[in-house]
Amino acid sequence: MVSSPTKSSTSRSIADWLGSEADSLLSYKAKVDKSQLNLPGPDWVSRIFSQSDRNPQVLRSLQQLYGTGRLANTGYLSILPVDQGIEHSGAASFAPNPIYFDPENIINLAIAGGCNAVATTLGVMGMTSRKYAHKIPFIVKLNHNELLSYPKEYDQIMFGSVEQAWNLGAVAVGATIYFGSSESTRQIQEVSKAFARAHELGMATVLWCYLRNDVFKQDKDYHLAADLTGQANHIGVTIEADIIKQKLPENNGGYKAVSDAIGKSYGRTDKLVYSELTTDHPIDLTRYQVLNCYAGRAGLINSGGSSSENDFAQAIRTAVINKRAGGSGLISGRKTFQRDFKEGVQLFNLIQDVYLSDEVTVA
Repeated sequence: MVSSPTKSSTSRSIADWLGSEADSLLSYKAKVDKSQLNLPGPDWVSRIFSQSDRNPQVLRSLQQLYGTGRLANTGYLSILPVDQGIEHSGAASFAPNPIYFDPENIINLAIAGGCNAVATTLGVMGMTSRKYAHKIPFIVKLNHNELLSYPKEYDQIMFGSVEQAWNLGAVAVGATIYFGSSESTRQIQEVSKAFARAHELGMATVLWCYLRNDVFKQDKDYHLAADLTGQANHIGVTIEADIIKQKLPENNGGYKAVSDAIGKSYGRTDKLVYSELTTDHPIDLTRYQVLNCYAGRAGLINSGGSSSENDFAQAIRTAVINKRAGGSGLISGRKTFQRDFKEGVQLFNLIQDVYLSDEVTVA
């Protein structure tokens, strides 16, 4: 299951993929010095989690996650997430590449792509567990936003239990919380309870920390604001998520934008966030997300985003920003499974090459 890091062959350098942004992204010095962070490395589980309240079985599960695939024992993660069949519908997710209606192909893509783990639904893993649970770490996504009901609601509800995930051989459970939504209080309580039970049983925990409220959509989409996503991350680590999954920030100033929109003060922040802790550079915005993950003690993995014509360049850009900001890796779904199998594998390998490259350093 564990493989040594190897370089994939490609005629284009990382700088070539970044194009006109290469110098800005590869040479930038971050606003907050990297000495304030807990940075990924080969000793990650021992250095960070052995001093926590996680029991030995959780440490073993975390080591399986960090010790598998092309990024094995580097402190970085490359994960295939496929929960979109529920989150976006099977048609919207798999019609571009129908082989992924068959759950075995999802698992095979993660293995062929050299991933640390595959994160997907209870049904997919239940259908494949006896053949694959010992070959690649399973992360069971416990809750989903179901889109078939009318009127449409945005709410994460439990589709499975922690015990079911444990029984099929998962090393971790995952969940989503829609922070800022009217249902977030219930979701926080549900997920906190599930994560506590997962730790009791020896499984690691991964939290998708998403924002969801129409008020965040103003002149910009502040669902992607560094200050708001940073606070979502901070709540996530408070309920003991071992790994935080967050969208790459694209802007800042969400608190002020919402306050202006509603005509009264929203939430609480500090002007130092915008003058001393961040700039408008994507590495600084992402570093603020890392800071809110207990200064990196809970690894931040960013998402690759939706599929488009520029998937390869966009994924490499995101990986560079995440790594240079002090993050712990990338989770790549639609960019990989909505294309030819071999191209999906190639994209994973290119992303992993960023984390294996000595030329891409922490800013």
